[in-house]
Amino acid sequence: MTSGAAPVPVLRAALGGRCPRCGKGRLYAKFLDVAEACESCGLNLSAQDSGDGPAVFVILILGFFIVGLALWTEMTYAPPLWVHALIWPPLILALSFFMLRFLKSLLIALQFKHRAQDYDEPG
Repeated sequence: MTSGAAPVPVLRAALGGRCPRCGKGRLYAKFLDVAEACESCGLNLSAQDSGDGPAVFVILILGFFIVGLALWTEMTYAPPLWVHALIWPPLILALSFFMLRFLKSLLIALQFKHRAQDYDEPG
C-alpha cells in the first residue's frame, strides 16, 4: 500500500484486530502477541507495545461496571453468595479478554495514527 492511500479508521482497525495502515493484515500472531510485520503491506509491527495502558483501562472500566452490577443484583434480588460466585468470575474473565485485545489494538492504532513511534516503511 502506498503512503498516499487513505488511512484506515482507528476504530475499524481496532475492532478487527487489523494492521493500522492497510486494515487487511492481522495485528496479532497469537491472542495478544503482536505480529512481526503486516502480512499484507509489510508494516513493521515488531516494536509495537501498548504497555500497561490496556490493562489499566480494563481494570478501571470493567471494575466500575461489574461492581455496579453486583451491587444492583444484591440489592434487587438478594441471591445467595454462591450465585455471585457462579455469575461474576466467568463474566469478568470473558469481558477482560475481549476488552484487553480491543484496547491493545486501539492503542497501537492510535500510536500509528499519531506517529508516537517510528514505523519502518516496507521495502
